Amino acid sequence: MFCIINKNLRSIANEGVKHHGRCMTQLNNDSYNSDYDFIQRSKIPTLHFQKSLPRLPIPKLSATCERYLASQRPLLIDEAYRKTEYNVQRFASGTGQLLQKYLQNYDDANKHTSYISEMWYDMYLRDRKSLPLNYNPILVLNNSENPEMNDQLVKATNLVISSLRFYNSLRTNSLEPEVFHIDPKKSDTPLFRNLLSKLPEAISWYGAYLFNAYPLDMSQYSSLFKCTRIPETDKDRLFSASESFHITVQYKGHFYCVKVLSSSNNILAAETIMSRLGFILNNTASSAEFPIGPLTTLNRDRWATLRHELLDTGNEKNLKLIDSSLFHVCLDDEVLKGDRINITRHFLHSDSTNRWFDKSFSLIVSKDGYSGVNFEHAWGDGVAMLRYMQDIHKDSENKPQVTLNMKPKSDVDEGVFRLDFVLNDHLKTEITDAKKEYKKLCSTLDVNFLVFDGIGKNICKKERVSPDAVMQLAFQVAYHKLTGKFVPTYESCSTAAFKHGRTETIRPCTVATKNMTLALNISNSNPSTKTLKEMLMECSRYHGQLTKEAAMGQGFDRHLFALKYFANKNNITCNIFEDPEYSIINHNILSTSTLNSPAILAGSFGPVVEDGLGIGYMILDDACGAIVTNYLSGANGKDFIDALKASFIDILKVLKFE
Repeated sequence: MFCIINKNLRSIANEGVKHHGRCMTQLNNDSYNSDYDFIQRSKIPTLHFQKSLPRLPIPKLSATCERYLASQRPLLIDEAYRKTEYNVQRFASGTGQLLQKYLQNYDDANKHTSYISEMWYDMYLRDRKSLPLNYNPILVLNNSENPEMNDQLVKATNLVISSLRFYNSLRTNSLEPEVFHIDPKKSDTPLFRNLLSKLPEAISWYGAYLFNAYPLDMSQYSSLFKCTRIPETDKDRLFSASESFHITVQYKGHFYCVKVLSSSNNILAAETIMSRLGFILNNTASSAEFPIGPLTTLNRDRWATLRHELLDTGNEKNLKLIDSSLFHVCLDDEVLKGDRINITRHFLHSDSTNRWFDKSFSLIVSKDGYSGVNFEHAWGDGVAMLRYMQDIHKDSENKPQVTLNMKPKSDVDEGVFRLDFVLNDHLKTEITDAKKEYKKLCSTLDVNFLVFDGIGKNICKKERVSPDAVMQLAFQVAYHKLTGKFVPTYESCSTAAFKHGRTETIRPCTVATKNMTLALNISNSNPSTKTLKEMLMECSRYHGQLTKEAAMGQGFDRHLFALKYFANKNNITCNIFEDPEYSIINHNILSTSTLNSPAILAGSFGPVVEDGLGIGYMILDDACGAIVTNYLSGANGKDFIDALKASFIDILKVLKFE
């Protein structure tokens, strides 16, 4: 989602901090006298459950092999399946056992983390592809119902302050820990918090378990702030500053440094922050002739070389200020007018002149107040980003610190200044070329969306089927309507229930979805609606099983990924990984993900393969929707959307059958 990093702004003088006319006395570095500084003051400390979180399990080799074959079955003709089955059986009785032992030994030697964590970071940081479109996803917030609160300066100021309140709660271990409550009425209560806060950290998870509540891993949250991805040749690195009191802001391609915290980590007065952002927006300077933001769109090796050149030409201080900022803010001149396609494009890629894609996340605010994040993916996953977005949206809506009637101070102070970069002719040429290349790349991307009324959580609950299973079935039906094919499909599932868990893959193209797709799409099959309803129930049941397995660390994708890692590391040849069908199933034509929240207007990402579709979807109470991205040369997103609408109509008839 976005990048953020912090470091000191020691060159900026300490300021007296006032808020609503009250002086906040600074007693020491962690002393606060006002709730203004915190978004939450949780009774249970943020990291209270970390020590006792269960570890991500390594699945049994036999179970992984069975699940892998089950996912290959709907994709392969009989002859190809028999060959793959033979390779898997040889693997399970031969080299697979050796690799499993390597993995188990590695896991035993690294009990402080999960078996997937290090190699997953390594996978992201070694990839040389550019970040926008290939990796960085977006989340866009719903606009305020009060138009005055969507004023760009008001919206940006409130979101920045809410972000700082979130940061301070996180920094002081007082942000409410993330807990999945099976029965919120019994566990999401003051009694639960009182009892659990008194339990020692070493057994706190077990106490929550007795309430049928499951704490989630919070380790990724530390990388939300003060963090950036720095390009290096062959492998990038994640940098995290020890402390920071400033944010960086981009406007018209220029960078600004804005002090937002005192040296004691108190949030500066809302009027002060508003004035500093207002100074930037009121700056009459023309757009930067050679903005350096486009350099972050390049191949990572090329960008690494140019970044070192930037350092050598006298820009070290400015780059350190960007790298170490608490988070990054992009104030844009574009008016989006509520057009979902324009909004998606704007947040997903824009023209790059007012972006810095390397930060852990960038908070973007358009001229007409549309706001959201574009975030770098190596440091963490959507669960942490969504929590941050929901919290700052709720906080800025319910407790806005500034309004349109509040007049920012007109005087300029030393707490905000522009970062001017020294560029030689070669760097100017590279920036110009990067902009042209990026514009050409973005022109090959197509974006389409669909909102469909009638299928949502309510009807699915009434008919006792999973809303997510219905959505995934619709994607299979739509793609088959369009192409007559069944293809590898990826659905992301969080494994945050385990220490340092990341994600696991759900494989929604199943024998059950294939059977129902054929029943719906083949004209001579002519099954009864009752039969289709039974088939839909089976699709839901099986999808629920796959989802549960994935969430509990019992999928097959991450396990095979780890075994392949050790095969490569030890120069071991494995017939399962050399089988073309293994490469094919990991060429995910349909890549899907959902983050449902009433705070979110849209979530999207680029297709993960040239001939694929990137499908970000939402399920509301009585409607559903999807944003689909594709490269024009490889897939047809518009026709897929039309086929998806027809699929929803077919499935809705089945759902309504009594």
